[in-house]
Parts: sequence; C-alpha cells; structure tokens
Amino acid sequence: MSTTPPVLAAELAQAWADIQRHHTELPDLAAPESLIGESSSACGHELSFERLLHEAVHGIAAARGVRDTSRAGRYHNRRFLAIAEELGLDHPEEPHPSSGFSLVTLTPEAKRRYRPTIERLQRALKAHTAATDTARSFRGPAARHGSSGGGVRVKAVCDCGRNVRVVPSVLAQAPIMCGGCGKPFRIPEVVGAGVS
Repeated sequence: MSTTPPVLAAELAQAWADIQRHHTELPDLAAPESLIGESSSACGHELSFERLLHEAVHGIAAARGVRDTSRAGRYHNRRFLAIAEELGLDHPEEPHPSSGFSLVTLTPEAKRRYRPTIERLQRALKAHTAATDTARSFRGPAARHGSSGGGVRVKAVCDCGRNVRVVPSVLAQAPIMCGGCGKPFRIPEVVGAGVS
C-alpha cells in the first residue's frame, strides 16, 4: 500500500476535523496539502499531529482576531500560549529569545484524547514517507561513496530552541552540541509512538 500526497492530505483533513470536534471555533483547513513538505521553522516540528495542533492554535487565534505572533510570524507570544494551553499543548517555562513559545508539546491528556487520530495520522505519515523515499533513486555522489551527505536530513532541535538539519545516522555516531547553550541536539520523539 502506498500513500500519495492526496491520501495524506485527506488524513490531515480528517485529523483537523477531529480537532474541530473539540474546538468548534477552529476554521476549516483550506489546503491540508500545504502542510506536506518542509516543516515550519518557528514550530520546530516535522509534520505530525503535534504540528497540526500547533497550526490549529494559529487558526483559532485568527478566528478570534488575536495577534499570536510577531517578528514576521516567528515569535509566538503569550496570546499564542494561552490558546495552546486550551488545545492541550504544554510549553517551556520561559520563552525562547527568537521564537517565543513556539516549541509546544502535547500534554498527556491531549495524547489520550487524540490517541486514535494520532495513530491514524502516524500510519499515513509513515506510508507517505516510505512511498516518497522509494521514489528518490539518485542521491548524488555522496551516497555512492558512503558519506553522510547523501542521506535524508531531519530537523534536530535543542532545548534552547535552535535547530539544525542532520542525517540521523550522523547524530547517532556522536552528539552534536549546541553552541548557544552547550546541550546536545536531538531528533524530537515522533508523536504517536509513545502514546499510552
């Protein structure tokens, strides 16, 4: 079974509808396929249910006429944070200097509430990733010589809010330390894998 972008878009739309059942003021998602592709640097997450819930916070803020970001949408302010808490997202104690409260995570209660949705979306994302990875047949000279430059890079994040793109196997060889705070970069846990 392969998942094409239209199928993944349909799963994203269904997950959005699941969020709307709990938060009726959330507007419809006009273009679910726009979320497929590069992740939001301000959000700090790859495409996942957590990312979708983050985007829903912005949707509710827009519906309410609340300005939830500044600095061209990068800095997520306390108004964003208040709505994020309503939707079941947790946050660090202090805002990041450049992105504010953008790095939110699902609370245990939200994980329980949306468990079937998270699991369904995670299956669709895995199938989509498998389908798109097999379509890539040429990875350039780095892949032919076994270097890390030929792999698919993912976003690794630091607790201070900085992020880098890295091939997971490179990060597995040894920690990559953040020059800002001295802590190691990590690949965020895939939402849905640890739901209990």
